[in-house]
Amino acid sequence: MTKSVTVQLETGTLQLELQAGRVPLNRLLGFAARVSSKRKFLLVSKVLAKHYPVTPKMMSWSYRALARLVLNSGAGDSSLWIGMAETATGLGYGVFEAAHREGLQNALFMQTTRYHLADTERLEFEEAHSHATDFFLYYPTDPAYKQRFLTADTLVLIDDEISTGRTFLRLIQAYQKVNPALRKVFIVSLVNFAHPDDRAYLENESGVAVEWVCFRQGLLSFTDSYNAAIDAISVNASSNNACKKHLLAWHGRLGLTEPVDLQANPNPHFTTTEQDNRPILVLGTGECSAPAYLLGRELAAQGLKVKVQSTTRSPIHLGNEIGLICQFEDNYEDGINNFIYNMNPADYREIILCHETPLNAPLLKLLHDWNALSARFELTPNAAYATLHFFRP
Repeated sequence: MTKSVTVQLETGTLQLELQAGRVPLNRLLGFAARVSSKRKFLLVSKVLAKHYPVTPKMMSWSYRALARLVLNSGAGDSSLWIGMAETATGLGYGVFEAAHREGLQNALFMQTTRYHLADTERLEFEEAHSHATDFFLYYPTDPAYKQRFLTADTLVLIDDEISTGRTFLRLIQAYQKVNPALRKVFIVSLVNFAHPDDRAYLENESGVAVEWVCFRQGLLSFTDSYNAAIDAISVNASSNNACKKHLLAWHGRLGLTEPVDLQANPNPHFTTTEQDNRPILVLGTGECSAPAYLLGRELAAQGLKVKVQSTTRSPIHLGNEIGLICQFEDNYEDGINNFIYNMNPADYREIILCHETPLNAPLLKLLHDWNALSARFELTPNAAYATLHFFRP
């Protein structure tokens, strides 16, 4: 039994044919018009903490539920878990961490990235409908991690949503060239709208067992309105060719085998006795969204009201599920616009900007504009935890 959903956007009409599922669709996502010549709609997740602020509890629920679905289907003796940049890097880490806490062993987590790391070996592939088509999957620099990377029998690919699966097929085929022993692939997402023909094509072309894991699935079609005024809007979202090593501290890009533990009780002296009942917002940046979740979860465990979100380079039109847009220069030295959606600073008693890059001009401007607190992520060398350095300008 299927259910039809029609959504009118400025860029066209989105038609969904949904299969039955336990999780209500409006709990998982909404819809918006995307600023792109290739794909003019966006599925706006309500559990991802990207385009909506989300509680750590809701994020944890989605991570744990997806992880259990994979583990219950058999994740293999050794597995490589990959979160897709930029939107699903936090989701990928969260599902890996949840699986690890459920008993996963001999696994490696990595994420794809849009950033160049000089003198670092990598696989390359493209995402056909993306604004920025250069994505990289780097080899781990740690020899033991690299060995796991090259010998995993199971590949777990994690994204927020699937429309065709073509990006995954390119990645699978690139990976098979360096690891022909791959025997199974899990394609994990919050929602999956890949057509049965696309699924069959991916399964046949990859030549390995493929299992699809998601909360809701169905078919999706889009009719372009060809609105000249809307279509004329364009945004540069491409990285430059500069090496970004000096800016990057989150180590998911080069691999991790254990969940990341923050320093003990990373609480910048918040209390629950204040009269202000507004929540705290922990805001991640771009591909480095997992540390914001880790901090938000820790603060929530201490009894504080918390929501988590992340900045993005994804340009979206105002309207439908996008009620507010904050635009600013990116903090990764690409000189492009970044955005925060559906976030009103007045809704929060405190904003914590959780970032990996040094405190540069774009970050300092945001901190001043919001009277926000900086929390810079640093992996502690030769230690089993990461540190957050708090600073208020």
